[in-house]
Amino acid sequence: MKVLLTGATGFIGANLARALVARGDEVHCVIRKPNICLEGLDIQTHIIPLIDHPMEVQRLTNVMNGCSIVYHLAGIFDPSPGGIDRMVQLHVYGTRALLRAAEKAKVDRFLFCSSSITVAFGSKDRLGTEDQFFDAPAVYGRTGPLFAYYRTKLQAEGLVRGWKSLDTVIVNPDYIIGPYDVKPTSGQLILAMSRRWIPVYPRGGKCFLGAKECAEAHIAAALHGRTGERYLLGGHNLSYQEFMNEVASVIDCRPPKIPIPRFALSMAGRVGGFMNQMDPHRFAGLEPHVLRSMQEERYRSPQKMIEELGITPAPISDAIREAHQWFGEHGYCSPAKQKI
Repeated sequence: MKVLLTGATGFIGANLARALVARGDEVHCVIRKPNICLEGLDIQTHIIPLIDHPMEVQRLTNVMNGCSIVYHLAGIFDPSPGGIDRMVQLHVYGTRALLRAAEKAKVDRFLFCSSSITVAFGSKDRLGTEDQFFDAPAVYGRTGPLFAYYRTKLQAEGLVRGWKSLDTVIVNPDYIIGPYDVKPTSGQLILAMSRRWIPVYPRGGKCFLGAKECAEAHIAAALHGRTGERYLLGGHNLSYQEFMNEVASVIDCRPPKIPIPRFALSMAGRVGGFMNQMDPHRFAGLEPHVLRSMQEERYRSPQKMIEELGITPAPISDAIREAHQWFGEHGYCSPAKQKI
């Protein structure tokens, strides 16, 4: 089967590219520039900017001709100066360019990878689901890079869902852990714990899933997902303490012992808010609502993924082990210890 993949140089995309190759698919990757994470893969790469311009749409159409499925994973969170414009360009106009090309090429299915940021969250007793949308303005306000990321992803979802001439499906990955996290992104906590003891933990929690299962879920959604639906890709709803204890067990380090006091994050949020006003791009990670979110239970249900796509989440310790091993092999941290 011939497929087209965007975002193959990203964390989830790199895992999906390998899963598609393992299936025996003819994989064509549209990328911005060559990247070492794709070296050695039996794929064809095409350097084409995702711009909603007739010339670029035609170039995309030429690559898509004969494709059964388009996997659109390209996305960025860019808090740097000019980052909001770049997110609009890629998430909104880039998605529209791909939809135009897919329509012209008459592909069978268009899968869009959004983000869990558009999905409501809840407690362990009442999990958030794909049917509920996150009210970001109430939490993030209507300015800054985090709100822009949410807004552009939501706009892209609307474009995909409303493109009636195509058979479309949407996936919303939550907190993904695994290898090929080049930047790194979600693996930062594993790296931090591998380098030094972190005695404290936030009081909140997230929904975690291994990168391999995430890639498998993309394929399952493309092949079996219901048209127009979106699927939350998650697995294990764990508090940060539970997750950090898992990390400590896998990489053989000391677990955290002390919950971060709420007043400490509140004070940090005030300082961060002041710094964010001076430079909202550079200090996006210090916004008060970002620090507050670390104290919140942001749990979501993976039931729809499990029941409709047939994906059973593996123990999160497997994903932690694979991530840590990959980081060690690529010089991010000391090589993983071999336990006998």
